[in-house]
Amino acid sequence: MAGRLLTDELWNEIEPLFPMWQPSSKGGRPPIDNRTVFTCMLFMLKTGIGWRDLPTELGASEKTVRRRLNAWKQQGLWTAIFHRLLTKLRAAGRLDLAEVLIDGGLIKAPCGGENADRTPRIEAAAAVN
Repeated sequence: MAGRLLTDELWNEIEPLFPMWQPSSKGGRPPIDNRTVFTCMLFMLKTGIGWRDLPTELGASEKTVRRRLNAWKQQGLWTAIFHRLLTKLRAAGRLDLAEVLIDGGLIKAPCGGENADRTPRIEAAAAVN
């Protein structure tokens, strides 16, 4: 599964960006490796399954993946990966901005636009059932 979702070439490119595990002086179990957790995230994105449906056979639990996702977000890992891959594509001449599509459907309009008129009430809907 890991080979299909995350190639060795891609992993070798982004692996240095991930935080290294530092053992605690109190001991404890070593954490699940970053590649396994990242592969679980890719699996979720590819299949569209929910958090609770994540199969534990992939090597990490839903809670571990969720916790690591939040930690990596706070550390700025996603931006670093994005910039690293864009830089590599640009250097290889494979980044064609003519083929880029930006979907602005989720972007809030900064000026808000015009206010719509009030929707007139339908008299039948105002009647008591």
